[in-house]
Amino acid sequence: MSDAPILVESDLKLLEQASLSYQRLRQEVGKVIIGQEDIVRPALAAIFCQGHTLIIGVPGLAKTLLVKTLAQALDWSFKRIQFTPDMMPADIIGMELLQEDESGRRSMQFVKGPLFANIILADEINRTPPKTQSALLEAMQEYTVTSMGTGHSLEQPFIVFATQNPIEQEGTYPLPEAQLDRFMFSLWMSYPSALEEEEIVMATTEGKVPQVSSLFSLEEVRTYQELVHRIPVSRHVVSYAVSLSRATRPDDLDASTYTKNYISWGAGPRASQHMILGAKAMALLDGQPTVTAEHIRQIAPLVLRHRILPSYNATGEGLNSADLVRHIIDSVSEPIYVA
Repeated sequence: MSDAPILVESDLKLLEQASLSYQRLRQEVGKVIIGQEDIVRPALAAIFCQGHTLIIGVPGLAKTLLVKTLAQALDWSFKRIQFTPDMMPADIIGMELLQEDESGRRSMQFVKGPLFANIILADEINRTPPKTQSALLEAMQEYTVTSMGTGHSLEQPFIVFATQNPIEQEGTYPLPEAQLDRFMFSLWMSYPSALEEEEIVMATTEGKVPQVSSLFSLEEVRTYQELVHRIPVSRHVVSYAVSLSRATRPDDLDASTYTKNYISWGAGPRASQHMILGAKAMALLDGQPTVTAEHIRQIAPLVLRHRILPSYNATGEGLNSADLVRHIIDSVSEPIYVA
């Protein structure tokens, strides 16, 4: 028997409705984004569990178009911010400006910046200085921005999709570990297959612009987001997620020789939390009433690979964080469950 609670009948109906909504949403996004299922599915999962996502890929793979299409299909407010080396915090959060009313009286009023939207695309986030990155970090973590000592709340839901170019590092500011840890997922966008690329070329050179329809209201999506938190998860699955996180920590008493040799710094407890929450979102997309270990295996690479730091030995042998995470997932067994 599972030790996880069971969804009530009304939640089961809502779960079926949410899964059907996901299929419709996926079809709508597919009008514009051809292929890239490994990216589109977790990006939609991030929407349903309100997780910030880092998308890494070379130019021309439709990173920006994907996020913009998601916002159109959801009919959410959307802002794209092109990060540059000269950008200051006020450029994204807003600033206090002297305003004059009809009676001629002047006062300082806060004018909102582009962060005040439901979906934010932080394009080439690593091109802006740490001061501006820290302003974005506050928004991602606290859902507020601070201007002249006064806090201003951001409208919920507030989800950040940030992009990075992995091949051009000149003039960039690497993201601090604290900010990387705020991203629930890191998605690596690869080149399309030959057939997919042919379809992309055919679709984008005919002069026709696909029309993306908005499918449901903001309140409906909020209902699904609340349902994600209610999806039950057993102690067995939680133990598996925690075991994967702990297996990345070289200072842990039970750390393997592989981890001690190849990982300098491992994932913290937030990784375990994000694995469970992301797995719940995956279960919702599949219409399944509980989380399985397979959902954890699907989500673990997206949660862990930007949270571990390869050691000098790993770098010398050409191993990156994705290689290390793959080895850990293959080597860590599910905990033995005793009823």
